[in-house]
Amino acid sequence: MQPDKHRFDNAEFFGAYGTFEQLPEPQKPEIVFVGRSNVGKSSLINKIFARKSLARVSSEPGKTRTINFYRLGEVYFVDLPGYGYAKVSKSEKERWNKLISGYLSDPERDIAIVFSLIDMRHPPTRDDITMINFLIDTELPFCVVLTKSDKLNKSERTARLEALKDEIPCFSQITVIPFSALTGEGTDDIREVIEEVVGE
Repeated sequence: MQPDKHRFDNAEFFGAYGTFEQLPEPQKPEIVFVGRSNVGKSSLINKIFARKSLARVSSEPGKTRTINFYRLGEVYFVDLPGYGYAKVSKSEKERWNKLISGYLSDPERDIAIVFSLIDMRHPPTRDDITMINFLIDTELPFCVVLTKSDKLNKSERTARLEALKDEIPCFSQITVIPFSALTGEGTDDIREVIEEVVGE
């Protein structure tokens, strides 16, 4: 059963998990959100589900330290911890990396698509490129969401889109969606991708 396109606001928080071993059994298709700390994953999740605070938004990078599961019908939505945050201990970084890589590498999980979030205002970080190469190498279906699109004027936006052609591997073969939590740009496009990958 796919999510009802008109009832995205029926999503509910399912659980937060701090270790790979705690994750719920892979029983449903999973829509995954990944990106560096403070890229706007929680804001995007709230916008998709038309809810103000389903996912907790924080101005403090590195706030999401668990894998958070949300459920809508027969689909899980999975918010992975933000990567690349410098102000945490080495052991905490290693725990995050193990959590993220362990989840994405688990052949038992039914990952329908990964939304890889990148801040549109800046070139992708080394961690962003590492993640995209990982998704390409593992052949996980994914698309890139360019967050904070409202922060750029028209000429800046054009320039960034042109630069990204050289900055992101295989850019021409990737679905890329500019997104703004403020204006709602890209929300319907993301919902359409979700409906397409989990449709009957």
